[in-house]
Amino acid sequence: MTRPAPPRANASSPAVAPVEAGRTLPAMASALHQASRITRTGFAEADAPDALAKLAQMLAPLDDLELIILFVSPQADIHALSAAAVRDLAPAKVIGCTTAGEIGEAGYTDGEIVAIGLPRSHFCARALPIDDLNAYDAQSQIDQIIRNRNDMARETPQWGSEFAFLLVDGLSVKEDALTADLAPGLGPVPLFGGSAGDSTDFGATYVLCNGEARQNAAVLLQIRSNCPIKVFNTDHLVPTAQRMVVTGADPARRLVYEINAEPAAREYARLLGKDPEQLTTFTFAAHPLVVRIGGQHHVRAIQQVADTGDLVFFSAIDEGVVLTLAEPLDMVDHLDRALSSLGETRTPDVILACDCLLRRMEAQQKQLTPQISALLAKHRAVGFCTYGEQVNSIHVNQTLTGVAIYPPETDDAAVRS
Repeated sequence: MTRPAPPRANASSPAVAPVEAGRTLPAMASALHQASRITRTGFAEADAPDALAKLAQMLAPLDDLELIILFVSPQADIHALSAAAVRDLAPAKVIGCTTAGEIGEAGYTDGEIVAIGLPRSHFCARALPIDDLNAYDAQSQIDQIIRNRNDMARETPQWGSEFAFLLVDGLSVKEDALTADLAPGLGPVPLFGGSAGDSTDFGATYVLCNGEARQNAAVLLQIRSNCPIKVFNTDHLVPTAQRMVVTGADPARRLVYEINAEPAAREYARLLGKDPEQLTTFTFAAHPLVVRIGGQHHVRAIQQVADTGDLVFFSAIDEGVVLTLAEPLDMVDHLDRALSSLGETRTPDVILACDCLLRRMEAQQKQLTPQISALLAKHRAVGFCTYGEQVNSIHVNQTLTGVAIYPPETDDAAVRS
């Protein structure tokens, strides 16, 4: 399916209106609403000509922000917006990506820009762009990660929390190698992240950094804070006894063309008792496949069926891999327990969440979207729907992965040298 191209800006009609000098009533209401929060959030329609102006009002004041993260619907003119964001949201650094759906103020949403602002009083950040995922020098990236960690430690010696956030082109098929390559530089620092999306079109996904929207690229955000944090990863899937073996694959393209020595899509459908001509994203969401790695099961999600009948996967796959069908637990109950556990002792100020597109599709198929959205909103989760998630050195699928950020226990350390 081809999505109509969004309207493009021209010389007489700028893609993004400049920020208004005055404080409007919505901006004042937003400031009052967020007065007790550490982080700040903003939401705007992605194709609105004044989208960045609205975000600037909701995130104001901008001059004390260390960083702004944008999760942008593919309905936006991503190139124009990226360039304008550097101007209209200055002086904060701006990074972001396109999405397969957003997690906004009321949970799941579409066609929006979700913005998260991190103030300098509580966050110190470094953004490391990786512009060509086919030709980056892993050792030079590791060296820069270590330098960034040391610089931030000198700048904020009394702060004790660190985490890394990775955004990567979701169609690059490089997430597995990239996360593994970056791990030595991070050491004990927990990493999480998400693969940029393109709704359900799988056409073009972008990462935003330094005023540009790039493909086949990534950006690693390193953060040090005086706020306690907890990086988490959860899914509601349980392996069954039904197994299958990949007997033909093209690992470089994440293609499986044979399962159990039979054509892949046909054999997968047979095991499910379904018509191979009727396999859809909803089917893949409802009947996930998992692989056992290091004593744990991780999803190897199917993206789509190729015209050849091959199965295209979201993450690394190879011949000889044993795949196991998994069954979902009650999605609403599981999510409620998972998010509630993050607030057992203290309520998070925000949960920055990367939620797999397939989870959203499952919720839609089972008519659970309102309940899931209510839980995300209740627990202050904002973020985006992904083409895959990263946790530490592993690229995974069909999970909710993120970081819970808590208010600092005291204000004594909220000073940067």
